[in-house]
Amino acid sequence: MTDAQWISAFLDAQAAERGAATNTQLAYARDLRDFCDWLDRNGRGLPTASRQDVESYLVDCDAQGLSRATRARRLSAIKQIYRFAFEEGLRADNPAVQITGPGRDNRLPKTLSLDEVDRLLAAAESFGKSPSDRQRDTCLMQLLYATGMRVTELVTLPVAAARGDPRMLLIKGKGGKERMVPLSPPARDALAVWLNTYDTQAEADQAKGKPASPFLFKSRGRDGHLTRHWFYKRIKDLAISGGVDPDKVTPHTLRHAFATHLLENGADLRAIQTFLGHADVATTEIYTHVLQERLRELVLEHHPLAQD
Repeated sequence: MTDAQWISAFLDAQAAERGAATNTQLAYARDLRDFCDWLDRNGRGLPTASRQDVESYLVDCDAQGLSRATRARRLSAIKQIYRFAFEEGLRADNPAVQITGPGRDNRLPKTLSLDEVDRLLAAAESFGKSPSDRQRDTCLMQLLYATGMRVTELVTLPVAAARGDPRMLLIKGKGGKERMVPLSPPARDALAVWLNTYDTQAEADQAKGKPASPFLFKSRGRDGHLTRHWFYKRIKDLAISGGVDPDKVTPHTLRHAFATHLLENGADLRAIQTFLGHADVATTEIYTHVLQERLRELVLEHHPLAQD
């Protein structure tokens, strides 16, 4: 088998056995192709690479200035394809099994204050050129902050999940795992308004012979729904319109804000884990560090004995 055939077989197995999302498969493919290109330049391939080759590749990634997170992700992809190869009998050994990764940077996730979130939500209500644009943007932002969804989960949300004025929203996350997240009253109101506009647009499309879209946030693009890249740019525009530093704002910072604000107001860590769709509570525990850091800053800023 060629390197390309190894990667293809590995990705097929990830999709079939683990329900790996399309974006996850694309990330694996990019990282593994980079590794294979490096091996090819050095007269090697996936079937013949040694532990020293893998370690040398990681050293080269470090020399290129790649972040610890990127190097850790690439090593993870290499480990997984060799584990797959070993289990399938493509290799008699796993050359990456004993290699220790560089770890990840211990950076706390960026989040937003309540005032910044309020300004973003207000900007969504006024920024768009048309009423339907404003209603769609308001629904997107309200749902994102109310549920802490990942951006892919948001833009691919099926319209069927939003029918019937739901108190709980069914979200399909990574690996096809489903979870229920409660909706706040403002999010339900924004959803109801957008659904009314959505249905009006759908009736007009059907009158022209166009098929109904299964997505709540449909588009004329290839995927049939708004893309992550479109929403990333849109949220930057909303930040500028609302007077919020755009460098601080991404779809993921709204997810962080959702979790941090819940924790600040006494929510249980296990409940937040469920809402976010984290497989391991250790991933959710990062938000306790965010809260501790903010409390420390609060003391340093306001306690009289902390002043110079």
